[in-house]
This record gives sequence, structure tokens and C-alpha cells, in this order.
Amino acid sequence: MKKHIQRFGVRTVASVAALLFAGNAAWALDPFTVRDIRVEGLQRVEPGTIFASLPLRVGDSYNDEKGAAAIRALFALGLFKDVRLEAQGNVLVVIVEERPTVAGVDFAGTKEFDKDTLKKAMRDVGLAEGRPFDSALADRAEQELKRQYINKSLYGADVVTTVTPVERNRVNITFTVTEGEPAKIKDIRIVGNTAFSESTLKGLFDLDTGGWLSWYTKSDRYSRAKLNADLETLRSYYLARGYLEFRVDSTQVAISPDKQDITITVNVTEGQRYVVSGVRLEGNYLDKEEEFKSLITIQPGEPYNADQVAQTTKAFTDYFANFGFAFARVEARPEIDRVNNRVSFVLQADPSRRAYVRRITVSGNNRTRDEVIRREFRQFESAWYDGDKIKLSRDRVDRLGYFSEVKVETQEVPGSPDQVDLLVNVTEKATGSLQLGAGFSSAEKVSLSFSIKQENVFGSGNYLGLEVNTSRYNRVIVLSTTNPYFTTDGISRTIDLYTRSSSPYQDQGGNYRLVTSGASVRFGVPFSETDTVFFGIGGEVTTIKAGTNIPAAYLAYATKYGETSTGLPLTIGWSRDDRDSALVPNKGRYQRLNSEWSVAGDARYVRTNYQFQQYIPLNKQYTLAFNAEGGWGKGLNGQAFPVFKNFYSGGLGSVRGFDQGTLGPRDVTGSSIGGAKKLTLNAEAIAPFPGAGNDRTLRIFGFWDIGNVYGENEKVELSQLRSSVGLGLSWISPVGPLRIAIANPVRKFPGDRIQKLHFQIGTSF
Repeated sequence: MKKHIQRFGVRTVASVAALLFAGNAAWALDPFTVRDIRVEGLQRVEPGTIFASLPLRVGDSYNDEKGAAAIRALFALGLFKDVRLEAQGNVLVVIVEERPTVAGVDFAGTKEFDKDTLKKAMRDVGLAEGRPFDSALADRAEQELKRQYINKSLYGADVVTTVTPVERNRVNITFTVTEGEPAKIKDIRIVGNTAFSESTLKGLFDLDTGGWLSWYTKSDRYSRAKLNADLETLRSYYLARGYLEFRVDSTQVAISPDKQDITITVNVTEGQRYVVSGVRLEGNYLDKEEEFKSLITIQPGEPYNADQVAQTTKAFTDYFANFGFAFARVEARPEIDRVNNRVSFVLQADPSRRAYVRRITVSGNNRTRDEVIRREFRQFESAWYDGDKIKLSRDRVDRLGYFSEVKVETQEVPGSPDQVDLLVNVTEKATGSLQLGAGFSSAEKVSLSFSIKQENVFGSGNYLGLEVNTSRYNRVIVLSTTNPYFTTDGISRTIDLYTRSSSPYQDQGGNYRLVTSGASVRFGVPFSETDTVFFGIGGEVTTIKAGTNIPAAYLAYATKYGETSTGLPLTIGWSRDDRDSALVPNKGRYQRLNSEWSVAGDARYVRTNYQFQQYIPLNKQYTLAFNAEGGWGKGLNGQAFPVFKNFYSGGLGSVRGFDQGTLGPRDVTGSSIGGAKKLTLNAEAIAPFPGAGNDRTLRIFGFWDIGNVYGENEKVELSQLRSSVGLGLSWISPVGPLRIAIANPVRKFPGDRIQKLHFQIGTSF
């Protein structure tokens, strides 16, 4: 556009020169001295903008060359669609015609995008309220709008631009969009494969030809980014199975004339399958060859695996970084024997130079205080560069949960080859939440919940939360606050205030309740980077409020020990969590131990609970999950274990197929009263939901549950364990994790209450 403007300016000067040679009195004069400059035609542009851009000043001598330069300078501002120069005596008159400005931008017919998103895209191409307008800008904006729709597979989207003049030389711009139907993938073809079937390879792709759930997964909508990711998955699949020279030759994406069907063709060359014949080290390994050899994951005699090669080179560079060699280079050089289909690797290492960290700079934290990020760092300024500590620091900052992205970059310091700077760039995300929700479960019917939480109060890194639940059987109000750095050594402090009202025996339908109110303080002590031990003390008051259908066990306890019981429990706990995801884990382990010891008050007891979870990935789609949970409690000082501290089993979260909380001992009224001992074992095989492709938010699972609870004076008899098998559905819904299970008890006893269908929001296992 700029070049067109400049050519127009030069033509204007040329026409002025023509007038000069034609004898026009205003221009035929010899160059004159400018005594004044006057500007005409301005509406919104400030005169100062004109005077600042003109290469002429009062007192200068005017000639045609300077006039042409003046016109070019004014056109270059992009504010005018016409510029003329006239001379009236010794006064230079600048006559301009301003371009209209954009008064407003609006969209009609847009359903796929939010209007604010589209307005931002328009601003990126220069079209926004208050900016100068021209037709070329409108064309670019229209093309950008079409590009946004193409990214959503809406290839048939039609855009009509309407420019409406309004007062004060302004225009309103309206983009009317006919979105049409999205183009869908009709077929995916892979050509050139012989080692693996086409169906196997297409199963690796997130893109597919659709199924009955495509409305949810949108896996049949073409996206170049998704295709590139799938091709990378395909390449990794071959390279991990010995095909060293595998390559994707080309990809063709064809769209039908009606722009509704897309065909993707991927042409590949597999090459030969190679077996690793050996690995040797070359270069400088700091006299630690044996230590480096222990890091090698490349297995001679096994098929070539690119993942093992990448893991080995990364392990080498990371190990060099532990000794301060931030710029170490490790190259895995293959030596290919094509006759015998064998390959050996030479690991060439150059540690380069040792460096220390001069400065750590934090950016992107507009809300979070610097100290909140810096206190998570284990790499310090003016210390030797340590790769392990830098990675650990990055992970610790990421685990805070305040940032959607955390990046740590290493920059060389100019003129100081032995120094580096670390640039920590974070992208903040919303850490506060206000939630109003409703839930429905087969056991508790309708419940309402409210919570307000702030994970990062005033950017301090402290947590503050209020939770309210109006469940029919378990009503809760909890106020909680956590200071993760109560001490500079990283000891956390949590204060809880709570009141809980519950009716554990839902099947009785009475109006009795257990009401527990209390307060507690806990301290979390990090014993290692992955282990935290919790210590705490609290005070509780529990009241058994008698009512209709109160179980005999509760009535007996209230008669013997009183309706109101006080306790002063000491707590100790430990946790470790290395799962890859808390919501949809595919691998990793989670462990939790909580113990409670009431040392004073009316209720004296000890209670402990341990949970262990293990997730084993079979591949990208399938996962095996195991859960084990045990609980034990005992009354102290000759007292019985308080019935209101009993464990319960049955239903979601324990043994599916049985009514919620009904397993174990019963009192004389037939009520399930729970017990002081609990054992639960669960196994799940998790797979993608049919038609959902690789979407991990919607999955099905088969399960096998075993468990029961026992009284304080009962032995844990394995012969009394109940078990069930079944199928379930898990969905990460907008209101929380939803699990539905259909279970069939395979080991049950007379009197057990059976419930084959279970569903609840927010329950795991």
C-alpha cells in the first residue's frame, strides 16, 4: 500500500511541474522564500502532525523537488487520500483530504467465534476503532476473517464487507458472515506402508473420519496443526521400532468442490528395520566414562529406538549440566551397515566450558510477587550452573498452579564466556474461582454447592477458601487458609474452621443427625523435594442429635458417653504424588497417609488411613489403574472407638455394586454402622470411549472391586470380603469429573443391599 501512495505523490508533483511549464502563474515563478505555511482541509488530524512531517519550514526556499518530498512525506503518514500544494504569494498552502476513520467494527452471522475474538484478529491487521480506513485494509481484514474460519474447517464460509459512511468523515464496517457447514474428513489414506497395517497407523492419529461422538470430539475437523502432530506421532512410532530411515514423503489435502469433504493422503517410505550393534563413547567425558555409560538406554541387540537415543543424549547433557557445563554438546552419530541392517552409535561429547549463573530475571508476573517465584528456585545466583537444580526449580514454579506456562531460558553473557543469565518467563492464569454448582448422586439425590477460592491471594502465594455443601446427608461449611511459606525454610501452615452435619445411614430415612464443629492447624514440613510430612492439632465437638429412626449403635453410644463428645486430635500425615495428571492420570503413583490421635477430651481414640494408587500406561490410549486403601481405628483408655469416626464401604469410591456405605457390621435395628477397620482393593482397565478417538476427557473402564469394613473387635476375615465387576464411564464435565458405573456383585452375602447403578460427580475409583 505504501508503494502505491508514494507513486501517487510523485505523480502529483509531476502534474504540478506540468502546470509550471504551462505558464501557471502560481508555479511559474522562480523559487521563493516561504514566509508562511497554511493548512486546509483538516478535520481530526492535528496541524502539528502536518508541520512535523513537512521538510519545509518558514524561511526556507521552495522549489519543485522540495514540494515533491513534502507530498511524499504527508502521504507516508497514511492519514490522507489526497494532498496538494499551492502558493499564494509567499504563502505555501497545504490542502489535504483526510481518509475516513473507523467508527465501529461489527459482525453478523458469527456463531463459531466470540465477537471479541474476531475484533482482536481485526486489530492485528490494523482495522480497529479510531484508525484510518482504506479499501485495501478492509480486504486484508476480510481475508483474515476467512482464515479464522478455515482454521475451524469452515471452508465454505462467505464474508461480505459493508462500509457505511457516518458523520465527521467516519465509517462503520460490518462483516456479514454465512458460516455454512464445517468440512469434514471423509477419508485418510496412508500409502507406502508394509510393516504395519493402515488401520494400525491411522489409529495413532487424533484426526479421523468421525463417529457418532464427533460432535463432541471434533476429531473429523481438519486442522493443519493437528495433522502435523499426527505425522510426528507416526514418525515417532516407526523410529521407536527400528525404522531408522523412515520418512514422510508428502501429504496431500484435497477438498471437494462443494467444500464439505476432505481427503488426506500421507505418502511414506519405511526403509529397512535396523538392529543396534553397539554403542561407544568419544570425546571428553570429564574422566567419568563409567558414570556416563550407566546413563545409556540404547540397547545393543535390540531394534533401533529413537526414543532411547534421545533419552541418552538428554541424560548426557543433563549430567554435564550438573557439573556446571551449561553448553555441553552430545551428538549421537549413527554408523549404518545397510548390508546387514545393523547400526552402531558413536556418542560424541564436547562439554565446552563451565559456567555459573550471574543473574536470574523473572518476567511475566504482573500479579504474583517476585519472591513467590524466587523462593521456589533451587538454583541460586553466583552459583555454578546446575541443570538438575534448574529443572527442579522450573517444576516447582509450575507446580504452584499460578501459571499456565513456565519457561526458563539460558542466555550467554556477552564478554563473559563463563557466565550465563537465567530468564524465567511465566504466563499468569486466573487463580481465583467463584463456583455455584448442583450435583446429583444415586445415594444423596440433589445437592447444591458454593465455593470461593483464591490460590494466590494478592499475589502472595497464600490460599484462602470458603466451601459450602448442602448435600442431603452431608452438609459442610469449611473456611480454610494456607501459607505455603510460613517459615523461610518452606514449612507451610494451614488453618481450618469447619462444621459438618451428616446422617450416615441413608437407608433409615430418619431426621437424626451428627453435628461436628471444630478448628485445626496443620504444618507441612518438606523432608525432600517430593515428600511432605504434615503435623497438626485440632479441637472438635460432636453432638448426636436424636431423631426418628436413630440407629441403636448411636443411641447406645450417646447413653454411655453422652450426646456431646469433645476431642483434641493430633494429626500426622504424609503425601507423595508423581502422577502425570490429577484428573486423567495415565502414569505415576499417588500415596497418602493420615493419622489422628485424640489425646484429650471425652472421645479418646486413634485412627489412621493409607491410600496407594498406581497408573500403568499400556500405550497412548490404554491404562491400567490400581487402588488400595486401608483404615484402622481403636478406642483408647478403655473406651470404644467412637461410632461417628467409623469407616464405611460400599458404592462409588469403594466397592461398587453395593448400596452406598452399607457393607460391614450392622446393629440390632439392621442399620449399617460401619467399622473401625477397612480394606478396599480396586483395579481398572481404562480405554477411550468408542468414537471419541484419543480424547482423554471421555473414557470407559472395566473394573474389579474387593472390600469390606470390620468392627473394632472383629478379625479381618478375607472370607468376608465382597467383590464386584462392571463397566463404567468417566467424563471430565464442565461441572467436574463425572463417573457412572454399572456393577454386578460376584461375591455377596445374605442381607447385603445391592445397587447396580452408581453415578456421582467428583469421585475417583
